[in-house]
Amino acid sequence: MPDKEAAKIKGVERAAILLLALGEKDAAEILKHMGPKEVQDVGLRMATMTNVSTAQMEEVMSSFVSTLKGETALGLDSDDYIRNVLTSALGAEKAGGMIDRILLGRNSKGLEQLKWMDPKSVAEMIRLEHPQIIAIVLSFLDADQAADVLSVFPENIRTDILMRVATLEGIQPAALQELDSILDQQFSGASSAKSTGLGGIKTAADILNLLDGAIESKITDQIMGIDQELGQEIQDNMFVFENLIDIDDRGIQTLLREVASEQLLLALRGADEALKEKIFKNMSKRASEMLQDDLEAAAPVRLSDVEGAQKEILSVTRRLSDAGEIMLGGSGGEEFV
Repeated sequence: MPDKEAAKIKGVERAAILLLALGEKDAAEILKHMGPKEVQDVGLRMATMTNVSTAQMEEVMSSFVSTLKGETALGLDSDDYIRNVLTSALGAEKAGGMIDRILLGRNSKGLEQLKWMDPKSVAEMIRLEHPQIIAIVLSFLDADQAADVLSVFPENIRTDILMRVATLEGIQPAALQELDSILDQQFSGASSAKSTGLGGIKTAADILNLLDGAIESKITDQIMGIDQELGQEIQDNMFVFENLIDIDDRGIQTLLREVASEQLLLALRGADEALKEKIFKNMSKRASEMLQDDLEAAAPVRLSDVEGAQKEILSVTRRLSDAGEIMLGGSGGEEFV
């Protein structure tokens, strides 16, 4: 592979190549310091990675060494420093929730432990809590995990919980610390110094976005029936599969590198022609022709399978957006000025 091709490797793939090169012992030590979502993403990429070329390996290692040489021994542990850097890089609105997660998650034990549990176990642990406590916990989790947890709850309380997520306007440190301590006592907590920005319209929309299609539709209708203004705000912040058409070509190309061809084939079975054309034009001619042939020859599939594939691609899209690698358009995206 030419050097210019090796240089295109980035993100999770770079991390996977580096960990594979370091060996089992050192890779394991590094993984101990990563969050559950990072471990899952990097681990999956390591498990599926084949035929890493010498050029790829050399480029990743060279970049890593250069980055390492640029590091200093300065102790930059100040909360204010972290807030200022992330706010400058991402903007106040986008950085807000991420900052709170970083600063809270750094000191949390009970709440952070939930991220390593399967959805049914999380739901079982908090099912007897007040709906407001459940809403706080879901707000702390990543949207895809929160959606899975919410799906486990009985149908008659899902809407109430999501509406509480949407109307959550921050949590006092003392209350969050108490919740963290209670959870920590159950497995084995502190809080950040400032009021956190967990919850809100966007968090509720992200969770709703990743629910099964039938559950999503039912909850949306129920929220609209209870509070039409709140329901409309949530809908305005949702990013659905059809909104992929609003991502620029470069962003689509980045996304396609992260999505398996089988998953894309299944997801496009439920897409409109305009979105399909956008996908086709951002692939190589050969890959585009093969995908179109596969779509025409594919046997009928269940709608739930198509929606599941679309949800998985949306999850990848949000991860790339959070990492700053793509910019979302549409109603749930950021505006350009």
